[in-house]
Amino acid sequence: MKKIFTMAAVIAMASGAAMADFQSNTPQQAAVNARGGFVGGSEVVSTVKQAKEMRDDVPVIVQGKILQRMGDDKYLFEDATDSITVEIDDEDWRGQTVTPNDTVKLYGEIDSGMFKTEIDVDYVEKL
Repeated sequence: MKKIFTMAAVIAMASGAAMADFQSNTPQQAAVNARGGFVGGSEVVSTVKQAKEMRDDVPVIVQGKILQRMGDDKYLFEDATDSITVEIDDEDWRGQTVTPNDTVKLYGEIDSGMFKTEIDVDYVEKL
């Protein structure tokens, strides 16, 4: 019994120590985190065509232009491969003004419905 208790304690301490050093370094979390600092060059920008094939709730970054407003918080976004509807809440603009001539990078998640796929944007970065 003493050996089982000792082993359980060792395993609990080892897994706790391993999790204590883990910090996700995704671009979306870095963008949402207002502390600032360096973000490694490991972000992967997907095309709209690729995004349309992704599963629901998958994090995605796309780069292109917002062409027009389509209703409450809905916009038409386009890159060289295709166009897609994106949902951008007021706070996600972070005070930036964007025109159809501006190139932007959108950080968000795939929102797959039964008949169409959209991107729910967490952060807009004007380039």
